Order: sequence, then structure tokens, then C-alpha cells
Amino acid sequence: MLKFTKIRSHGEKMKTTLTQKIENALYYYCMDLGGIVVEEVTMPDEQGIVDTLACFFKPGEMEWRCYELKITKADFYSKAKLSFIGHYNYFVLTEELYQKVQDDIPKEIGVLVYRPYTQAEDLPADGTFIIAKKPMKRALQVEESALTQRFMASLFREVRKAKRMSYGTSFFSTEQLYKELRRRLDEKDSLQENNYYQRFIEDVQQARIESLEEELRALEQDYEFLRRERQVRSRPTEPLE
Repeated sequence: MLKFTKIRSHGEKMKTTLTQKIENALYYYCMDLGGIVVEEVTMPDEQGIVDTLACFFKPGEMEWRCYELKITKADFYSKAKLSFIGHYNYFVLTEELYQKVQDDIPKEIGVLVYRPYTQAEDLPADGTFIIAKKPMKRALQVEESALTQRFMASLFREVRKAKRMSYGTSFFSTEQLYKELRRRLDEKDSLQENNYYQRFIEDVQQARIESLEEELRALEQDYEFLRRERQVRSRPTEPLE
């Protein structure tokens, strides 16, 4: 079964392997429940950024669920804004962290505890979740029209990223590719073996050499053809009997 990796643009904060695994598992967990899911959704009215936002279509209404991923105790107690603006809101924690912070979780906020699979499975994620604490339903903290607009904008962002990957480098201008190569050169020692900028220069030079060699071979073939044709034309006329 295929696994999809989130595409990150330049400047985005890098995430730990555990964070990525939990984020990926949460994505499929919400999908299995019938939700439409998108990550990192900026909220209106300075309400922060929701780590994962899921929309569920219920009879006569849409149900919004917000998920905040926390991996460390320091992260849980940080002053970063918690964007719990949905009908149902959850902390997504490891079992170890949940045991440490459970007494400080507000009563209206639910908790999903990540449970990694104990052995390799042919599944799209490396784990699943148990509901350690159920959330309480409440009114949306932002206008639903504004929330829907931000949700759709984030979905479009992810589609655009996926299209960039499917189109490959053809999606980017030559100038953008050049800037990216220069940026990678600045981030690495130019003498390193895996310096892609240097490898690119060497590949270009080798391609030019191969192109010139191919052109030279073609010219040599043309010359040989013309030389033989001239010899045929310059043969003396055979005498008449």
C-alpha cells in the first residue's frame, strides 16, 4: 500500500521522525472515520495555526475537529497558542507524555494517545490511536464561513505541492532551480562529495563534452561520405572499344 509523505517547502520547520509518524497516522485515522483532513491551517482573527483540522459531514451540518500534536513536556507547556476552535478538540500525545500532563488537560479537551504497531504491517501508517479522554462539544470559536475558506485554501496548498511533485522540475523556472542549487551550496561544504551544486556543474560539463563528441563523430561521417563521393566522380572514363 502506498504511503504519502508530506511535502515541505523551503523555510518550514523540520519535524522529528516521531512527529512525522504521529502526524501521518492521525491523517489516516481521521480519513478512516470519514473526515476530510488537512494539516497546518492558519485560523482567522489571530487564532493561531491548527496542527491538523478535520471536517466531518453530519446530517444537516459540518462537524469540525481540531488536533494539537505534542511530543515533549516542554512543548506541551510552551506559550504557543493552542488553536482549539472546533466543535471537538484534542491533544494528540504519546502514552509517556500523557501520563505526565493528564492532570493539566482542560476538561473540555479530549486526548488521543498514539499507539505504534509492534511489528511491520502493510498499512499506510506506523500506528493508530486510542481515545484516552473524550472531548466536550462546544460552539465554533470562529465564523464557519471563515473557517471553511481557510480550510479550502490549505487543501489547495497541498494539491499545489502535489502537482509540483508530479510535474517534477519542469514546474519550476530555471532561475528558481539555480537559486535552489546555490542555496544548497551555501548550506554545505563545497568540497563535500555529496555537494549537489558541484555535481550539477560536473554533469553539465560532461554533457557538453558528450554533445561535442557526438557532433564531431557526425562531422567525421559527413567528411568520409564526401571524400568517397569525390573519388567516384574523379575516376577516369573507361576507353571505348
